Amino acid sequence: VQLQAYGGGLVQARGSLRLSCAASGRTFSSYAMGWFRQAPGKEREFVAAITWGGGTDYTASVKGRFTISRDSAKSTVYLQMNSLKSEDTAVYYCAARSRAGWLSYNLDDYDLWGQGTEVTVSS
Repeated sequence: VQLQAYGGGLVQARGSLRLSCAASGRTFSSYAMGWFRQAPGKEREFVAAITWGGGTDYTASVKGRFTISRDSAKSTVYLQMNSLKSEDTAVYYCAARSRAGWLSYNLDDYDLWGQGTEVTVSS
């Protein structure tokens, strides 16, 4: 399985972007999927995750602003980002747990990673 993330770009504060992560392979629907981000000079951090069944969770700083969803027919997971802030600026990575369908906040629990897509929020 390979993951391809896209949809990043430059957006003004309070704007919106939707990130997409397309997965190849037939077993995508059984994977838990996550989004992580890494800002310059910082460690990669958890943003949001979704279970195989559609359960979701978010880091506190994005709750109410970001929404993760999945379309198993398209083997794609999305991250809708609204009310963006300058502190959301980072490279965003999608990740998959190919051996588990429940979500995790720990990046070490994800064994498949996309290449990252850059999001820049200007104030």
